[in-house]
Amino acid sequence: MVKKPTITEAIRLKRLCWFGHVQRMGKNRIPKKVLYMNFETTRLRGRPRNRWQDEVREDGRLGGGKGWKERLYNRGKWKKLLRRARNCHILHMPME
Repeated sequence: MVKKPTITEAIRLKRLCWFGHVQRMGKNRIPKKVLYMNFETTRLRGRPRNRWQDEVREDGRLGGGKGWKERLYNRGKWKKLLRRARNCHILHMPME
């Protein structure tokens, strides 16, 4: 019986896939510039909301353990990491 990934797993996998794609881009490309763009705005009081990069960092830690960022520059290793995360349902944790 084949288990399909849950919607949260699918979102996390696609987010990691896109992050790896953008990281391998040249530094002058627009998507990479937008990813690291810093808006100088003040945040509201209370608990800070998670940023997109915070979620990617958490997903990468769950899917690849330590050293996951080094693997994304080698496309073969990155695809292997994503495939293993998808097949083993590693990213199945409740999203906050």
